[in-house]
Amino acid sequence: MQLDVFKTLWGDTRPWDQPVADMRAAGFDGIEARIPPTAAQAAECARILRGEGVPYIGIAMTGGGVLPRQAASVDDHVTDLRAILERAVPMSPRFINVLGGNDRWNAAQQVEFIARAQDVARDTGLLCSFETHRARILSSPWMTLEVIRQHPDVLFTTDISHWVVTCERLLDDPLDDFSAFVSRVHHVQARVGYDQGPQVPHPAAPEYQPALRFHQQFWEKVWQSQMARGYTTTTLTPECGPDGYLHTLPFTNAPVADLWGLNVWMGQTERQHFLDFISTRQQDNAS
Repeated sequence: MQLDVFKTLWGDTRPWDQPVADMRAAGFDGIEARIPPTAAQAAECARILRGEGVPYIGIAMTGGGVLPRQAASVDDHVTDLRAILERAVPMSPRFINVLGGNDRWNAAQQVEFIARAQDVARDTGLLCSFETHRARILSSPWMTLEVIRQHPDVLFTTDISHWVVTCERLLDDPLDDFSAFVSRVHHVQARVGYDQGPQVPHPAAPEYQPALRFHQQFWEKVWQSQMARGYTTTTLTPECGPDGYLHTLPFTNAPVADLWGLNVWMGQTERQHFLDFISTRQQDNAS
């Protein structure tokens, strides 16, 4: 199995040819970004992707922005998703990462949304992977496990940092059995969270090494599961971001670290981590 590392365009509003150049210079393999809001913008981005030969993971946010409209119904979110996926088709995404629904929904509503979303995905010929994200469906690991019991064929994007904040702890207790979830993970968003926030100031800092190790161990479980499922390629997007995720100094609001530098560090670190993981497995199999 090989690892493809994607550059996030979160917070990057430049025309896509510019971040594509940065992506290549830093050794990334593709980009992950929101599906543009209009067909014309999607067509222009598709032109850049084709011209540059860049793999693309699309992001679909239904019911509004990162924080959905609270009154938006399941019907509203499904309608949004259909329109978004239809815009994405000409962009030939590898798959679609869905931030859908609302964390106020009960398990039945979350299951209904996923079922109907998968019908929309089949209609458009696109694969959807549903992200674990606060304010959205799957914001809690315990709700996610309930959804899995009722919907065992769903695929997930894991951003475990959100669950760490939701539960206010690293999820490393012996009772924290997420094997049913891990066995359905399709994509990894690599950001290191801690008990009081979704993004540590810098994942290389020694004081955050326990949090880094927990996340890396979780990603190893995903890779092991994907290998058992026959994956030949796994995808990972370093997703350190702005919008209050990036720590800043009081009064000046100056960032404590360079955002692009954080994502480059994460991409390089996880590429080496993956190579070490594969090497260790090969040695174990040989012994």
